[in-house]
Amino acid sequence: MHKNYYSLFVLIVAQMDFIRVTYLMSYGIIILAAGNGSRMQSSTPKVLHKLAGKPMLCHLVTTGLSLSNIKQVIVVGGANINQLQAALPQEKIVWAHQTKQLGTADAVAIGLTVLNPEIKNVLVLPGDAPLVSTKTLTKLITNTTPNTIGILTSNVEVPTGYGRIIRDGHKNFLKIVEELDANDTEKQITEVNTGIYLFPKDLLTKFLSKINNNNIKQEYYLTDFFKIAIDNGIAIHSALATHPWEIKGVNNIVQLVELEREFQLQQAIDFLEKGVIILDPKRFDVRGDVEIANDVEIDINVILVGKVIVERGVKIGANCYIKDSTIGANTIIEPNSMIDGAYINKNAVIGPFARLRPGVNIGLKSKIGNFVEIKATVVGENSKINHLSYVGDAKIGNNVNIGAGTITCNYDGVNKHTTIIEDDVLVGSDCQLIAPIKINKQATIAAGTTLINDAPANKLTLNKKDQQSREWQRPPLKGL
Repeated sequence: MHKNYYSLFVLIVAQMDFIRVTYLMSYGIIILAAGNGSRMQSSTPKVLHKLAGKPMLCHLVTTGLSLSNIKQVIVVGGANINQLQAALPQEKIVWAHQTKQLGTADAVAIGLTVLNPEIKNVLVLPGDAPLVSTKTLTKLITNTTPNTIGILTSNVEVPTGYGRIIRDGHKNFLKIVEELDANDTEKQITEVNTGIYLFPKDLLTKFLSKINNNNIKQEYYLTDFFKIAIDNGIAIHSALATHPWEIKGVNNIVQLVELEREFQLQQAIDFLEKGVIILDPKRFDVRGDVEIANDVEIDINVILVGKVIVERGVKIGANCYIKDSTIGANTIIEPNSMIDGAYINKNAVIGPFARLRPGVNIGLKSKIGNFVEIKATVVGENSKINHLSYVGDAKIGNNVNIGAGTITCNYDGVNKHTTIIEDDVLVGSDCQLIAPIKINKQATIAAGTTLINDAPANKLTLNKKDQQSREWQRPPLKGL
């Protein structure tokens, strides 16, 4: 074999072997969440403060579980552990309790007491840095060879407050210098420690006990582990965070709000790059798992929450709130509309000032107009509920027109009942439809009717009312 081809073959085999070894390795995650967060000035534990619509701790748990070969996620809580457990009851978490605040090294040691024995590597995450990505953590894992230590670093424009990464002339990791201990030269370094590390479990077990608490706070700092490792000839690898904002920690409400805005702006930029028109990226919020197709136009102050799918050609007006819903292609959502748990088909028009509650399914080319509220209702194709109406627990056919001020009276004080309106029905203004009731095809319901029985097909149904006039003296005007 030609020498160059042989070298390439050896390189490919080596890379495949490394990938195979990495794939077969098992990982556990320890999230450090025992801090009191006193600077938040809140009774809510710091890691339960919400960012992008969910607690910071939930972001980390979700990201951790998304990684390959993660066998266990451990959260170390302190005095706040009961609140943490109550906030994340359904998550696949093993809990560990740090009864005394003795530092990060102590918290990791407590986490190790509940680690599955078969796990060989431990990824440590700070609970107050919620936005680290799967991509970045995967980079750290792949950059760290077996039986070595990995550290995630980041280059930041303003490194104040962070520990600096000190390297030798060959860019090899030497140590971490904390802000208080850094000299003027070291303070100019912009590569900083993120507090995210990857350790072989055996090394943690071996060296954690060597960390002392000879410091002002008398705490056991995990950063001291690196000097012990280097002194014992352990190699340390590093990886850079994909984005600087991923590793930002939160110590107070100001930082939480700043990180929220930075994250939301980044999400807006990501959508802009995919062909979504966002008229003001600084006034756009995503708080969940959102898919937006290209050629969608979004005006200011739009909030998307939970699982939201917005198909191609949709236009969303200003000040709209959309949660757990699908918006079909070319639909128009007029300003100031609230949509929660709804499916809206193509070419529909919603709003302005419409409210769609859970269980709503809007048909093709249908219109739900201003100040209309709908819940648990299916609306057929090309039907219209244009003004000032409430429709609940209903099944509405195609080509139906419901007049202004009409309501379905679906609740008798104990049970909910269904209103059925078949195709081609016209319901006049200011009608009350007392469920359970059925309006058959092509029926017309006269304005002002209180419908208490089923309405037959092809007929006009109304309540007979006599109009009367009588003598009357208008009271004198007393002024405005």
